[in-house]
Amino acid sequence: MNDMVIIGGGPAGVTAALRARELGASVALVERGRLGGTCTNDGCAPTRVLAKAARLMRDAGQFETYGLILDAQPRVDFGAVIARTQQVIYQVQEKKQLLEHLADVGVETFSQSGNAQFVDAHTIQTANGQMISGERFVLCVGGSPRRLNLPGIEHTLTHSDIWTLKHLPESVVIVGSGATGCQLASIFEAFGAKVTVLDIAPRILIAEDALVSETMAREFEQNGIQLITGIQKITRIEAQGKLKSLFYQYDGAEQVINAEAVVMAVGWPGNVDALNLPAAGVTTERGYIQVNDYLQTQAPHIFAAGDITGRMMLVQSASYQARIAVENALLGMERKAEHRLVPHGGFTDPEYGSVGMTEAQAKEHGGYAAAVVPYGDMDRAVIDGRTVGFCKLIVDREQHTLLGAYVVGEQAVEIVQMVATGMAGGLTVEQLAEVELAYPTFAAIVGLAARQLARELGSVPVAPAWRALKPIRGAEWERRE
Repeated sequence: MNDMVIIGGGPAGVTAALRARELGASVALVERGRLGGTCTNDGCAPTRVLAKAARLMRDAGQFETYGLILDAQPRVDFGAVIARTQQVIYQVQEKKQLLEHLADVGVETFSQSGNAQFVDAHTIQTANGQMISGERFVLCVGGSPRRLNLPGIEHTLTHSDIWTLKHLPESVVIVGSGATGCQLASIFEAFGAKVTVLDIAPRILIAEDALVSETMAREFEQNGIQLITGIQKITRIEAQGKLKSLFYQYDGAEQVINAEAVVMAVGWPGNVDALNLPAAGVTTERGYIQVNDYLQTQAPHIFAAGDITGRMMLVQSASYQARIAVENALLGMERKAEHRLVPHGGFTDPEYGSVGMTEAQAKEHGGYAAAVVPYGDMDRAVIDGRTVGFCKLIVDREQHTLLGAYVVGEQAVEIVQMVATGMAGGLTVEQLAEVELAYPTFAAIVGLAARQLARELGSVPVAPAWRALKPIRGAEWERRE
């Protein structure tokens, strides 16, 4: 019997296996398909390849501005784009060498095993009938795209189906305006498709700071993406030749959109159905495994990590949870899973990145100050011809510590991660303002915002006449009590 059995070979599962071996446990890892999980195989990694191709199409539009002459406008060979995506993902998989690495450290790996299910609380059976037993388990089985229960849903795609498309659709309706929906909308628009985004939420990217949502919506619409938010519901999808007709309710009346492709980006339920969890005494709620703050299920020897917990649907969070789950399972219940700092974002055009509190959350927190610096005030943005966007810093008014950062614009995700590092180290805004960031860079916008806040908070001596000037060049700020 193994000390630990891990079900799922994505980022959470592989991290869990490696950490368990570091702690001296004998480990079996069971994966139904290819190692690497959704993100590597058909999620964020291949989507990022598409985003790279879309960015190249965008940048080609600047060639003449910078004195470079193209004999013809670039065009999209969608089949070649998909082929390149598959090639890059293969290279990523080869680089990781997961099977070899796991074998080298002594993990017994069962890949391409099909769905595994519990036979009893300490035994699972793979699709080929193999029995695997363990003293402890960590469930890292991830999730899958949600398909709404609607007439005609079989005529729709999810992001996992994008890689099977043979040609670029001339028109696309994307249902859902979260991270996945917005990234796909931005990519298809850059490739030349007519794109419509549909959502029941009142605004796109509803989980982000309101300024991020507003800026992204404005830029999407200027790029030709139609946004329809605040609908009541979708009623059905009908196929008429190569076109799909999506019917929805808006302001009490039925509306219809016709497009060549309809893509659903409406959620990510956990892969719980095939596990036969009742046999192990594990309960679920709303499609996710129930865990406590220590990532322990109702069965004391079974833990869960990653998307299957329904907490944070991000690769970095899955790996973080996996380490905690393994350590609690093997060393005792000492670590809680607390997602205090999770920088994230979207590879849209423009990019957006976020970490920490939104301004609405900061209002609930108490006294705070916020500064917004537009990209247009940055020399690097002018040099590169990418002046759309902003950097917003939010700080605690009393402690002067960083509460959140929101960036829209070129390299936004990279910039936010720099701020997250400062937040993790407990930097005050004054300390951040003193960092001599390289010039000319996009990241230097953080220094501008930090220095503006230092003035606003009274940490930098400023003449009264200067303080009376609002807004100050380089930032807009308001006092919040």
